[in-house]
Amino acid sequence: MRAGTAVGTLLMALVLALPANAGGMGGIQQYFNDTAGKVKATDKPVEKRAILNDSFDAMAKALETAQGSASLSHNDVAGIERIRAMLQDKRDELDGVNGYVRVPDEALNAFSEYVVQDMEQADEVVTISLVALLLIIILIVLLL
Repeated sequence: MRAGTAVGTLLMALVLALPANAGGMGGIQQYFNDTAGKVKATDKPVEKRAILNDSFDAMAKALETAQGSASLSHNDVAGIERIRAMLQDKRDELDGVNGYVRVPDEALNAFSEYVVQDMEQADEVVTISLVALLLIIILIVLLL
């Protein structure tokens, strides 16, 4: 019952907050903003990397699940795919694979902020519907 109350509360907050973000990716940006706060709150680089990797994992799983939904338009599916590709690039950069240099331990706080800023800029290029955004946010909450 506790999880149901939490999800209900979150949904109400989103319904009240989303008119300001309609058509944007405000919920995704907020998720990574929260992640950046957690990264900055810890001193150990290993924990910072774990927080970022867990965040990327949860978002990737939510996006994959949402992308498989039959209720989404082709534009939403394409937008989700672009977000997934952007996140994979960030993960590759964090880990130093696929042609990227690994983010140094001392730069993890800045990297977490960079991810937030990149999501804010992506809002101008990648568009997904409000329904798709809500679906992604609900899936993130359920996966955490």
